[in-house]
Amino acid sequence: MATEGATVPTREGTGWRRAALLFVLLVVTSLVPAGMLVCVPLLILIGSGGIRSAGLLIVTVAAMFIALSGQRDPLWYSERGWAVMLGGFFAAATIVAPRWRLTSRSLSAVGGSVIGATLFYALRGGAWANLDWSVNDRLSAVLGNFLQALDVVREGQTVSPAFVAAVYRTVELQAAVFPAVIALESMAALGVAWWLYRRLVFRDDQGLAPVRQFAFNDHLVWVLITGLVLVVTRMSDGAVRIGANLAVFMTALYAIRGAGVVVFVNRGLSLFGVLMFVLGVLFAAPVVVGFAALLGVADTWLDLRARAEAMAG
Repeated sequence: MATEGATVPTREGTGWRRAALLFVLLVVTSLVPAGMLVCVPLLILIGSGGIRSAGLLIVTVAAMFIALSGQRDPLWYSERGWAVMLGGFFAAATIVAPRWRLTSRSLSAVGGSVIGATLFYALRGGAWANLDWSVNDRLSAVLGNFLQALDVVREGQTVSPAFVAAVYRTVELQAAVFPAVIALESMAALGVAWWLYRRLVFRDDQGLAPVRQFAFNDHLVWVLITGLVLVVTRMSDGAVRIGANLAVFMTALYAIRGAGVVVFVNRGLSLFGVLMFVLGVLFAAPVVVGFAALLGVADTWLDLRARAEAMAG
């Protein structure tokens, strides 16, 4: 089975691009405030090491302002509670296992936060139903704003009922797997927070490794298998939803791993390659993501990057 990936030297001064791209993706796709999700773990990391300069103090105050801003609706407290657990588990993993790569520490933080949140909602009757309702309400509001903006752009022309039905279906699916989506967003937020922390405290801009190095523990393939089994066997609605969330989360991680294999084997992507990838995601996302995920799973068993490196050598 594959290891977590070989270390490839990176050029100083290029790390900010990866952090910026990751943050842009987080802003575009986030169900929760992206700034808050980054700033809370960043504050905990800074607090664990201490404020050593005036500049770091200014950053801390600004991060606190961002973390505490926003309308105080029911989700406001749930979002910040999740972010505090996430940052706390990540900081603990960083202190206890500093040699772990970023993906391992991020996955452990997400896993610990999921367990903590599950215990909290299990012990409070009706809390999960309220959270579920609040998330659906927020997504419905976003959908309403989107359709209203679309109506303005089309200058009152009727939108295709099929398109509207597809959008509603997408929102329903997103609501069903919002735990997996938030877990993926949390992984991205921890990456940005870690890069900022390394940059601010140690003047190091290589806190984020290139995508060609992306890997994680091979045994997590069993999480994907468990999720698929729960979906296929359909023992209950709850089991199907848990399985769907596990499958979505791990499929996304394996798709990124598969993309890392492609970039590694091709020693980077040309502008044409990036353009083709973007077009593929826009017009055939299930095919592109599915192929990348299968390639990522194959890397688990075949260690494709090590084989490619051995053949090149």
